[in-house]
Amino acid sequence: MIIIGVDFHPEFQQIASVNTDTGEFQEKRLVHREEAENFYRALAAVGEKVRVGMEASGHARWFERLLGELNVELWIGDAAKIATKRVRKQKTDRQDAQLILQLLMENRFPKIWVPSWENRDVRQLLWHRHRMVQARTRIMNQLQAVALNEGLRCKKRLWREQGREQLEAVRLAPWASRRRRDLLELLDRLNPTIAELSQAIEQEVEKCPAAQRLRSHPGVGPLTALAFVLLIGRADRFQCGKQIASYLGLVPLEDSSGKRRRLGHITKQGSSMLRFLMVEAAQVTVRSLPEWRNQYFHLMMRRGRKIAKVAMARRLAIRLYWMWRKGWDYAQVKDFGSHAGKLGTGHGVS
Repeated sequence: MIIIGVDFHPEFQQIASVNTDTGEFQEKRLVHREEAENFYRALAAVGEKVRVGMEASGHARWFERLLGELNVELWIGDAAKIATKRVRKQKTDRQDAQLILQLLMENRFPKIWVPSWENRDVRQLLWHRHRMVQARTRIMNQLQAVALNEGLRCKKRLWREQGREQLEAVRLAPWASRRRRDLLELLDRLNPTIAELSQAIEQEVEKCPAAQRLRSHPGVGPLTALAFVLLIGRADRFQCGKQIASYLGLVPLEDSSGKRRRLGHITKQGSSMLRFLMVEAAQVTVRSLPEWRNQYFHLMMRRGRKIAKVAMARRLAIRLYWMWRKGWDYAQVKDFGSHAGKLGTGHGVS
């Protein structure tokens, strides 16, 4: 068996490999993509089992796809945990590749879960719609600024037919008029694109029973439900709701020592898109459910509006996790969620 530690860069990769049968050690720098492809295709042609380990990287899709085609075993590791295992003060590409090889040889490599290619492709749909909505929001904000500068204060009414006519009727200087026209054209192009992507998300939700169950919760739409399922991956990866909150970056930073405990802002680790969607969905849930609204206002009076929003988003993320793990919809959560394990409930749970 050949074990290879890879220090991956966009332009090249530094490798350190060992043949466990012969003990042969090799180091090499492979330029992307042609030289690297030829090297791994030659290894696959030999017919010997190959295991490759590398840190998680955002520019290695083609490399992962290549190894999958060649049936080469690929392990992707947690970069932060690998960094903690580095002892020497010096850091070079050769030493990084040797460290990954050493961890593979000693069975200490911090392997992480990797989503399937189908999962990744649907994630691209979510990210594309998310970025298109952000672009539309920026355009709408610019048009609102143009309207306000001319004394036209319409707020949301600006996007209705009458508000748009008022905006187009305002007399502007030549370049200001050009800017208004271009922004309106971009807005008209983005709206059908976003509607088409939203329809595609609805179709993907119909294929996913877990997302359909999560969607039954008040405030959770198809985009939030599908994003939660795709980005979490599997419910059994986590043991409790606290791990979900930590994975999404909705828990506070902590720097405690001795009797002193210091908590800071939230860590913001994990997916920024899913964290944004959870905060938005939590605000809709607060408006929909009286008990959530009461808790939100209580927190807002004590800690402020921003902290209250994040706290409700964390609560919603934990609720969705347990719904997914238990296979429940919202109706079952209402019946059993707050009474499971208690005596004397109306549903006979003991």
